Parts: sequence; C-alpha cells; structure tokens
Amino acid sequence: MAEYRKQEYRPHGPIEEYDSRVRSGRLKNDEHQRTLVQALQDLHDALLKYNPPKVVQPTIESLQPPKKSFFGSIFGGGSSGETLQLTMPPNLPKGLYMYGDVGSGKTMLMDLFYDTLPETIQSKTRIHFHNFMQEVHKELHKMKMTHGNDIDAIPFVAAHIAEKATVLCFDEFQCTDVADAMILRRLIESLLAHGTVLVTTSNRHPTELYKNGIQRDSFIPCINLLLEKLRVLNLDSTTDYRKMPRPTSNVYHHPLDANAKDHADRWFSFLGDFKDDPPHPATHTVWGRQIEVPRASGRACRFTFQELMGKATGAADYLELVRSYDAFIITDVPSMNIRSRDLARRFITFLDAAYEAHAKLVLTTAVPLPQLFMSKDEIGDALHAGSKAGVSGAKKAKEGGANVNDAMRSLMDDLGMNMETLKSSSIFTGDEEAFAFARALSRLSEMSSQEWVERGMSADKNHGKMDAGALESSQQQASAAA
Repeated sequence: MAEYRKQEYRPHGPIEEYDSRVRSGRLKNDEHQRTLVQALQDLHDALLKYNPPKVVQPTIESLQPPKKSFFGSIFGGGSSGETLQLTMPPNLPKGLYMYGDVGSGKTMLMDLFYDTLPETIQSKTRIHFHNFMQEVHKELHKMKMTHGNDIDAIPFVAAHIAEKATVLCFDEFQCTDVADAMILRRLIESLLAHGTVLVTTSNRHPTELYKNGIQRDSFIPCINLLLEKLRVLNLDSTTDYRKMPRPTSNVYHHPLDANAKDHADRWFSFLGDFKDDPPHPATHTVWGRQIEVPRASGRACRFTFQELMGKATGAADYLELVRSYDAFIITDVPSMNIRSRDLARRFITFLDAAYEAHAKLVLTTAVPLPQLFMSKDEIGDALHAGSKAGVSGAKKAKEGGANVNDAMRSLMDDLGMNMETLKSSSIFTGDEEAFAFARALSRLSEMSSQEWVERGMSADKNHGKMDAGALESSQQQASAAA
C-alpha cells in the first residue's frame, strides 16, 4: 500500500516568481532588479510570521471633542470622556516605499509582490493612490454629515480601511493637494496602529513629496513617518560604479531586526573591495597604541558599536581611522541615555571626524535617529512642555539656537523640542553638549543623502573606490581637523 506523506506548504515568494519569469523569457535577468526583488522577499518572509492584531473600532465618544465635567465647567478644567490612544504593534513588519522614474519597473514589482502574498494574509487591498484619497475624503464627509463637523473622523475611517487590508498597496503615491497633506500623517499613523502593512510605489523620494506645497511644514511629520516605518527603495538603476549594484535601501536601518544584518552585509560588500581585498582584521597604531579593526576590505571597514565606542577611544583614534578608510559600517547602535553619556560623546566625536573627512556611514540602529540621544519619555516631556508653553517648536528652536540649520529646526519642530529642552535633558550637562547633539543629527541627515553616498566614486575599473582627487581632499580635511 502506497504511503502518502502530507506535503509541507511552501510559499511561492517574489524571488521564486521572478526566477520563473526569467526562465520563461517574460523578464530579462537584471542584477539591480534582483536586489529589489530580494527586498520584496524580505517583507514576504516577515509577513509569513505576522499575526496582525484585531482591528478595534473607535467609539464615537472617543472621536468627539472632550466634554467638560460640571466642576470643570466652573473651574476651567476636569474634562471628561474617552481619549483615543494609538500604539503601533511591536511586531508590525516594516513596509516598502518603492520610487523611480517612468519605466523603472514599479508596476511589475508591485504585481510581483501582490500576486505572491502569503496565503496567511487574509485581507489585502491594492488601489491607485488618487482613487484611495477620493474614497477617504468621501468617507470623512459622510462621518461629519452624520455626527457633526467637530468629530475627528480620521481614526474611524482608518479602522474601516484596516479591516479590509492587513496589507495595503498603493500605486503612484503622491501628494499635490493641501487637503490630502493635512490628513495623511494621521491617516497613515492610524492605519499602522491597526496593524496594516503599507507598500507603495511613487515617482519621487519621500522627502520630495508635496515639495513647495501650501503649508508643507505640516506635511513634514508624514514624510518622517514614511521614512521611519517604511523601507525606502530606489528603483532607478544607478551609475554602474561596480559589478555589484548599489544597495537600494537607505544607509541607515532600524530596528535591529532580521533584516539589519543583511543591510550591513550588502553595504559592506558594495563599499568594500571583496574581490581584490577580502574582508580581514587590520591594525593601526596611534601614539604607540593599537587600534583593532575587526573587518576591513579595500577602504571600507566594519565595526559593531561596542567594538568602536566601547573602548577608551578618542578623537586621535577616529582621525587615524578616517585617514585609512572612506566608508564605515557600524552595526547594533543602541539608544544612549544618562547611563551611556560617554558612549554618546564618543559617537558624536567619531561622527564629526567622519563628516569632516566626507566618509560614508552605514548604520543599523535600535531606534530611529531622533531617539538616539533622547528617550521616548524625554521626547514626550518635550512635547508636553512645548504644548504647555503654547509656542510652536519652530519658533522656540529659532529662539534657542541661532546656529542650528533649517533641517535641524524642522526636526526639532516635529518633536516639539527647543534648545532649552535639550539643555535640560538628563543626558546633557550644558549648552555645548546640547548643540553637539543637534549638530550630530543634522550631519547624520546630510550623510544619508544619495549625493553624499555617491560623492567621489569612480565609474572605472577601480571597483568603486574614491577617485584620487576626492581621496586627497578627504585626507587634507582630516589632517586640518587634527
């Protein structure tokens, strides 16, 4: 009698489907495109293990303005009623934001991802973003017609959408209308809080959305939310600097999840010279002391945060490293607080040396960049203090720090922070450290740009090493800094 064995379910993922289409001749194998499909596969694998939370519809009471109690109406306080709280599920997979020009393969990649979604995903929706926003405005209008103009209808509409989509795919994400800009951050935040995973295509990077639009400052928190909660992929084939295509994601990755090591591996392979100089330990000498580099390849090196900052290292060590290397991959960067003030100071000192030398920097971090030096509680206190004072964060930033650039002011405005708040934070002992923190975040932002990453790379057989002129300039700046 024949023995029948239950066949194990094997999901048909994006990589397998891509290979199938290449074999059949429907697609031509392309290494750059394959790195993008691998990002789709990473999310596919995360979704296989994802157990989304049950969508809880907000009550009408929680969406209405708080009513004052009897005593509150007399004495000016004591609001009563429910308050809607939004918390992101800790197991929410990071979505995807894929952008590129016409012909970059946005539709094909979205098809590939959507058609191979795991069977475990019971509800999914794919819609053109313009049509989606039309539906959202229609639903918001219906809610206000039913319950009055004072109702906060966005969480209700978001919950309704989340019930129909554990995975929500947008084609052609854009923002050209002020009405969309005003609601998008809270709408996306509410969807994420309900456990919806977002995947979108666009023709522009998140930071280019709604550029020069009316009241764009109020849209910047939405951009920051996209950058934090979605993995940003550039679909355009970049200049062929080397045989291996440039990694598609940003140079910074958080949290320290299953994709963090893969992120660091790809960037190290890209920035190093694995063919002619395989990764190896290296030693440098500064004033008779030795600096151990765990992994080096070409002019790139790789450390864990503890390996680089956990020892008694200082400015002289970092200057020697930036003279020897053009690119640094630093993994497992923690959040830093009062107990790790020395680590924060060393990290900022290293960052200043790398910035002045125009070095490239790849990080995997436990928290988003704004939380590296301040905890969520401290940021919450800053928000509360800003709200209590009744003054906008942007105005306070300008009053408290004339030397902070526009990018930093924008970041501080999003967090409701000012220089006085930074100075009073438990991690800082005075004005100098507070400004060093502000400068560090500003420089980290600049060092993540495509222009920074691609500066000085040659397209010849040097396999992506910095060209001689850029290298000489970098070394001169490092020497001047010393």
